[in-house]
Amino acid sequence: MKFIAIMVIAILPLIPMTLHAQGHAGHSATPPAASAVVKPKAAAPQTKAPSQGQQPEQAVQEAPQVEIPQELQQRIGVKTVAVVVKPIQKTIRTVGRIEIDERRQATVNTKIEGWIEKLYVDYTGRYVKKGEPLAEIYSPELLATQQEFINTKKWAGKQTITTPGASHNHGAQAEAPEPVSVMKQMLEKDAMATLEAARQRLRLWDISESQIKKIEETGQPVRTLTLFSPVSGYITQKMVVQGMKVMPGEKLFDIADFSQVWIVADIYEYELSAVRIGQPVKVTLSYFPGREWASRIDYIYPVFSAETRTAKVRLTLPNPGGQLKPQMFTNVEIRIDLGRKLMIPDSAVMDTGKGQVVYVDRGSGFFEPREIQSGLRADGAVEVLRGLKAGEKVASSANFLIDSEAQLKGIKPLSNPK
Repeated sequence: MKFIAIMVIAILPLIPMTLHAQGHAGHSATPPAASAVVKPKAAAPQTKAPSQGQQPEQAVQEAPQVEIPQELQQRIGVKTVAVVVKPIQKTIRTVGRIEIDERRQATVNTKIEGWIEKLYVDYTGRYVKKGEPLAEIYSPELLATQQEFINTKKWAGKQTITTPGASHNHGAQAEAPEPVSVMKQMLEKDAMATLEAARQRLRLWDISESQIKKIEETGQPVRTLTLFSPVSGYITQKMVVQGMKVMPGEKLFDIADFSQVWIVADIYEYELSAVRIGQPVKVTLSYFPGREWASRIDYIYPVFSAETRTAKVRLTLPNPGGQLKPQMFTNVEIRIDLGRKLMIPDSAVMDTGKGQVVYVDRGSGFFEPREIQSGLRADGAVEVLRGLKAGEKVASSANFLIDSEAQLKGIKPLSNPK
């Protein structure tokens, strides 16, 4: 009985394997009902499309941040300032030079050849009034022209005398003198034209009307030609001395009126775009401490200096007492109203060579490096064109230490800030 029991135990595990092998070979075995049902594969999980205004977490590029604990911020002296929109003024400080007003300059020369017979103004710097005599010139050519004018005057006077004999004709002979009368009128007309031409030549040689009238009245030529000052001012250049021979067109004197002067100032290339005609200017001189002059820009020169990289601007100052001397140096201050701009302190901006970076305070000791685009700079502030919004806070001091910590940790700003 023990043997039979052992055999049964050994054969029982082999029965299912035999049945399965026969069913596969003869296709007669029927598989169990549980294994006959083929279960479909579960579909792969799909991510729902984000609704409008909501982005998937993978699509949002998280802004990099560097952590500086509050205790460390106090030790290194971190300060933050808010980004604000405020009115801004730019002050340009430069150096100017006092120049002679070119509109108040005059040159005295001669149009004839001659010799300086008498010199009234014998030194440079003397003040002369308009119409004051400067020098007398003796010219043989001028003397001959005056004599010709006197002779022409006498001949013209003779032609105006009434021709006698026309009143002695009677009856039919009364019409005979008409050719004589026509000839007389023609001679009188020619005489007056010749006299006027001679008078005009004297005028062109700068003989005054009073001198011409004197020549007509006396019948005597004037030995010398007197040169008069055309303006009131100072003799800035004297080119003649007593007895010197002068030629036509030669400059004798330069006269300048100093009652009004110019100030010419240099403006650097990067500041030139902010300068406009009519902007107010404050002028000071070290020669007059505590005194200020107010003026406005009245001209911007069109020429640019390649050596100094500057352009020149001009302003005008009254100088009634003559205290402002040409070639004096002045301090020029131009205040320019730039309107309302989004501004941050200049110290908050770090120039990396490739761009400009600020560190935005995100709270709880975190700072975000962010690239910005800057604009105008004025009075220690920088205009922000792109990268920041009003109300955000940026580090304005010790930001170079924050930048050092960010560099050690490999934290860099986003390339396209908004």
